[in-house]
Amino acid sequence: MHSHEISIRVRYGETDQMGVVYHGNYPQYLELGRVEWLRSLGISYAEMEETGYILPVTSIRIHYKKPAVYDQLITIRTHLRNIPTVRISFDYEIESENGELLATAHTDLAFLNSQTRRPVRCPEYILDKLRA
Repeated sequence: MHSHEISIRVRYGETDQMGVVYHGNYPQYLELGRVEWLRSLGISYAEMEETGYILPVTSIRIHYKKPAVYDQLITIRTHLRNIPTVRISFDYEIESENGELLATAHTDLAFLNSQTRRPVRCPEYILDKLRA
């Protein structure tokens, strides 16, 4: 399946008083991974919304292994779990710059029509990109 990775540096505002990334910031890292995964296919999330699709998260699971800390370079690896239908699922690994596994995660998202907020199938143009 299609995978993507992006590296970012942990910012001070993402940490607590101990310099450790606050657990509530990890979903934002996962979102960054998903948005960049789409971009790697040549699809802008903004353009997807303009064509009438939204992708709300329906479930999220994060397993924290080791803390990420201020000024650390982390890599977010995003893996498509299977070909999307009405739902799209991703697995993630977050690693430190020295290769330590910091967290693993899984998200499920649903394709919705932005006007009706009803479930719809994955847009054909995304499936076409995945088949290419």
